[in-house]
Amino acid sequence: MNAPNSPAPNPSRSTKRDDTSMTTPMLTQYDRLSRIQAHTLPVIDLKVLTRAAALRRDAAHGLVISYSRKVFIPLTQLCRDVCHYCTFAHAPRKGEPAYLSIERVLAIARAGAAAGCKEALFTLGDKPEDRYHVAREELSRLGHDSTLSYLAEAARVVFNETGLLPHLNPGLLDASDLAALRQVSVSQGIMLESSSERLCERGGPHFGSPDKNPAARLETIRLAGEAGVPFTTGILIGIGETREERIDALLALRDLQDQFGHIQEIIIQNFRPKAGTLMVNAPAPSLEEHLWTIAAARLIFEPSMNIQAPPNLSPGALRPLVDAGINDWGGVSPVTPDHVNPEAPWPHLDALARATTAAGKELTERLAIYPAYARELERWVDPAFRTAVLHRADSDGFPRTDSWSPGAQEDPPLADLSLIGEKLTTVHGEVEHILARAQAGATLTEAEIVRLFRARGKEFTAVCAAADALRKEMNGDVVSFVVNRNINYTNICAYRCQFCAFAKGKTTEDLRGKPYDLPLEEIQRRVREAWDRGATEVCMQGGIHPSYTGATYLEICRAVKAEAPGMHVHAFSPLEVWQGARTLGIPLRDYLAQLKAAGLGTLPGTAAEILDDEVRRVICHDKVTTAEWLEVMRTAHGLGLRSTSTIMFGHMEKFEHWARHLLRLRALQVETGGITEFVPLPFVHMESPIYRKGKARRGPSFRETVLMHAVGRLALHPVIPNIQASWVKLGAEGVKACLRAGVNDMGGTLMNETISRSAGASHGQEMTAMEMEALLESIGRIPRQRTTLYGTPADSAKVKARAVTTPVEPVRIEFRKKEIASICAV
Repeated sequence: MNAPNSPAPNPSRSTKRDDTSMTTPMLTQYDRLSRIQAHTLPVIDLKVLTRAAALRRDAAHGLVISYSRKVFIPLTQLCRDVCHYCTFAHAPRKGEPAYLSIERVLAIARAGAAAGCKEALFTLGDKPEDRYHVAREELSRLGHDSTLSYLAEAARVVFNETGLLPHLNPGLLDASDLAALRQVSVSQGIMLESSSERLCERGGPHFGSPDKNPAARLETIRLAGEAGVPFTTGILIGIGETREERIDALLALRDLQDQFGHIQEIIIQNFRPKAGTLMVNAPAPSLEEHLWTIAAARLIFEPSMNIQAPPNLSPGALRPLVDAGINDWGGVSPVTPDHVNPEAPWPHLDALARATTAAGKELTERLAIYPAYARELERWVDPAFRTAVLHRADSDGFPRTDSWSPGAQEDPPLADLSLIGEKLTTVHGEVEHILARAQAGATLTEAEIVRLFRARGKEFTAVCAAADALRKEMNGDVVSFVVNRNINYTNICAYRCQFCAFAKGKTTEDLRGKPYDLPLEEIQRRVREAWDRGATEVCMQGGIHPSYTGATYLEICRAVKAEAPGMHVHAFSPLEVWQGARTLGIPLRDYLAQLKAAGLGTLPGTAAEILDDEVRRVICHDKVTTAEWLEVMRTAHGLGLRSTSTIMFGHMEKFEHWARHLLRLRALQVETGGITEFVPLPFVHMESPIYRKGKARRGPSFRETVLMHAVGRLALHPVIPNIQASWVKLGAEGVKACLRAGVNDMGGTLMNETISRSAGASHGQEMTAMEMEALLESIGRIPRQRTTLYGTPADSAKVKARAVTTPVEPVRIEFRKKEIASICAV
């Protein structure tokens, strides 16, 4: 459309061409368009453009189309600009306050929080105090000398009182403004609208609006990059600009993104004529123009860029917008209107979900800060908001939308449960290819494993179904478990693992439980009690007590075997083994041989956490390194000692770290063949020090927890045949879901689980053999009691195990307070 007296776009510049052969090498999923190539886009056929844009979008975003559930807070509708198409800004009105009061702001925010919103979008005019004396007077009464100062107060109060994450759109800003507002918001934005100076001339839509000067707006965006502010921007199409001018604007934004990486989304907004404006009779841009511009933006920017189109401005045309390459709908509010376009109501979220599904995509909620930025909080977010974002986000940076956490009593979310156990869903493209490779036993790449962890909706169903098909192929419908007892002989530890709520030292006396160190006599009593209850295994691990040496672990092995020669000793993490060898000053291989001779049967694959030193430096900096953990296991396997393998996930790490961990386990197993099973251990956050310090998420989401089991099955196939679920962390319903996503083993009955319970888990200390069998039979599986090495236990052990009807009650030996003080001073 044209602004009054502004030149019209040249229709010939959008003429379609039948000859598209020139575009074949140019419009690929990953190649970057040069400036010259970008300026050829106006003459390329729209179908060719949108097809290429959709492929480029899918390469980075898969099936996800995101949106932010937000509340809109119009702090002031006064503005010093007079844009010819705007109805948001208006002159002062008699009897109407120039600014929303803090009380009114909070009322809007609280209504949004009650409706499940996570973002507070502050919209306002640009520096109205420079034009209107009533704005200056009201600011003075409010105790502020500028709109930006009042905005900072309002944003701070909203966050502190409601927890909503503020996103600010205040107009032109200088470096000091950006720095100040960064402290009270997670993201900011300003629409470039156009880079054409021509539109600011007399008769143009931006004439008389000093803040619409393209150079000034680009400077604000540049300064935001210098300040490390996650930033929203975009263009407004149909106000008199040409296609070439749109490309110039997009290229100018791309240059800034190349320099700073801070532009988190590009909005392609279509002009709509509004009554009461100078442009009321100007024609709106056609749908084809909107689609062309979306596709051009997708092709100009990197595939990972978020391209947005507001759904309320294109009613009835949502499918074409998706097909043109968008991956985001922007902010959608269930409680407030679009104050900038009040004539265009938001679609109901259910309707938006249906429309997105009809377009073959999955509607996925996001935060005000996009996932890629939420995964890099140290770089992009002020310290005041880092904990809030961590606690609201899943491992990929999307918001958690339910209250489930590992170890908690809440049932798993129905939305995720409904997607598990469906028939094998047909998916196409990248995920289809990855699943085929995994089912053939190929070693997946890090990127392929990460892609599986990002599966949602029907892709999530497909990943779970593919994993379960492999489970059935490898194990049939048999699900195994071992009757065992956990004996954690001490919780006193000289190490400072940030995730651990079990270990006690001088800084952890406020955590659940008291320091203790079991004498050998108590260990033997527990072994005998377990043997009498049908246990065939004792699983023994503890803190790294400052007085323990390698001789201590040898004594523990001998004590167990002396009490119950037939009991399998599954004991000592690689950290304990490493520390034991070091304290005795002997080679690792020699020490492991001594342990084996003393009765050690297998090693638990714990102390692995995440096998990536980038993560380990944060969560367990003084623990064994990745290489040292692998060395212990490699050496043990070489001596004929087999082990389990684990991952502890969902705290502060990324999907890439999960993938590297799985690939390192696979490589070790290919080399040694010594791993019996893979055991995902979702992070239990409640009492964990790193969570209490505000530096960790509250465990993985349920979807991610299920995916770790399913992707573990796929990534480790066929070299590790057994995938185990932890009932202590998942609860009965969580375990049932994982049993439909590749799991074939339930682990142990435990008889005194203390490590997860110390962290806040509440699913019990023991699941008897009869309870275990009843759970498995309830979903049509065949229970099988096994030994540690997957053999068949003696009939006498099975009989004793089935006679147990109540959990065992532990007797805890505790130090007196004076002794605790001396031991905890390490």
